[in-house]
Amino acid sequence: MTDSPRANSLVIAAAILAGGMIAGGGWLGHNIAETRLADRSVTVRGLAERDVTADLATWTLAFSSTGNDVAPVQAKIDRDTAAIRAYLKRYGFADAEVATAGVSVNQWVDNNPAYGTEGRRNVTVRQRLQLRTTKVMDARRAAAGVSELVRAGVALEEGSNVTYSFTRLESVKPAMIATATRDARRGAEQFAKDSGSGVGGIKHAAQGYFSVGPRDGEGGSERGGADTPFQKVRVVTTIDFYLD
Repeated sequence: MTDSPRANSLVIAAAILAGGMIAGGGWLGHNIAETRLADRSVTVRGLAERDVTADLATWTLAFSSTGNDVAPVQAKIDRDTAAIRAYLKRYGFADAEVATAGVSVNQWVDNNPAYGTEGRRNVTVRQRLQLRTTKVMDARRAAAGVSELVRAGVALEEGSNVTYSFTRLESVKPAMIATATRDARRGAEQFAKDSGSGVGGIKHAAQGYFSVGPRDGEGGSERGGADTPFQKVRVVTTIDFYLD
């Protein structure tokens, strides 16, 4: 019995449809496998720390004088300024490293009847000198001997402290990022070992900010700054690794 042309056409169409379904099913299965592989990852953090020594010292010395007339008050400020500059010069600092950081004058009249019809004028002059130097250890020694200025009659105000900064952060960043990445991979490898997996490439990485703070204390900032020249740079990276 001879098959009709219509029957042959139906058989061919069915074969093409079946083949397409088989091929499509294979592609779909491969795609699902890739998606599941992408979901197999672990997130770990890597730490890098480095001890550094500050390379910039900034010392702001604030002082003031109070009286009833501007001239003698300003004269006392001038004497204190000369005494501070002479003190810093003895520690090897050049005039160019010391600058006036601010001056303010405050005047007011006390109208207490005891002071007559015109009252009593009160004048306060405040001034700040700032030492900015790369001779960090010399600045540290000068700050340690500041009682000499006090004995000379210079009354330094509260907050006249030295701030030490590490400014060469860019020079240590690449090596520290590499160290933090290796530390993160070690953590991922330990996780993979415990779970019977292997560690693949990096899926996603996020670098934390670099902080600079006291070597033996907490806290810090992007650019650094502490009351000690002995500091620590720290960075934490967060990395997602694929698991095989």
